[in-house]
Amino acid sequence: MLENPRSPRVRAVAKLTKRSARQETGLFLLEGPQAAREVLAYRPDTVIDLYATPTALEKHAEIRDAARDAGIDVTFATEAVLDAMADTVTPQGIVAVARQTPTSMRDVFAAGPRLIAICEEVRDPGNLGTIIRAADAVGADAVILTGRTVDPYNPKVVRASTGSLFHLPVAVGVELASTVERARAAGVRVVAADVGGEDFLAHRPSLSEPTAWLFGNEARGLEAKALALADLSVRLPIYGAAESLNLATAASVCLYETAFAQRAVLSQS
Repeated sequence: MLENPRSPRVRAVAKLTKRSARQETGLFLLEGPQAAREVLAYRPDTVIDLYATPTALEKHAEIRDAARDAGIDVTFATEAVLDAMADTVTPQGIVAVARQTPTSMRDVFAAGPRLIAICEEVRDPGNLGTIIRAADAVGADAVILTGRTVDPYNPKVVRASTGSLFHLPVAVGVELASTVERARAAGVRVVAADVGGEDFLAHRPSLSEPTAWLFGNEARGLEAKALALADLSVRLPIYGAAESLNLATAASVCLYETAFAQRAVLSQS
């Protein structure tokens, strides 16, 4: 039983809340039963350590059983130890450490994708996590993070993705220009979501084609040079008095509309 919140082992885990430590170790932090359940179901091979209070493990027997089936030992720890490890105020009695497993951009396009989300300079962890979750929900083939987009292994991103981070390929550390070049070579059209773009509804029918949506920064949107790389820029209509849509909300609409269009075509073939 780990009982000392100041022990070297606990401090090493706590450091993973910082990007520098994640980059140095190639590891990241997962907090709470939902994240533990998903990583054990989809990527148990990446789990390095699993910590839990006896009460939490008894409550979440499916996590205990999944860890046992994967050959992962659970280290019991006190609530104080888990609080010291975690980024959240209450990690709900379970914390895990796993290896980062980003996908290469080459592998993303080699798989013949039909729907991709590209995030350029997305800085808010909650927005990125929600976009990853939405991409997973619509059956997108991948998410690609370009520019200075927030680290997908940031604890806030991991929480906001609610496990979707383990369900689909996520490529990181690539430049937008090379991403667009590869997309075109793979026959994927790049469509930018931009408030200054053309009417979304006018281009709705063409969304059945292989599409990579390009989403920009929450405050500034996409810079001119990024917009110039896209094949098309469109804006979502605002029918009410709202000034605009939150980035993650707009991205969800764009991704779902594309998934609807693509699935309609597939169902007719």
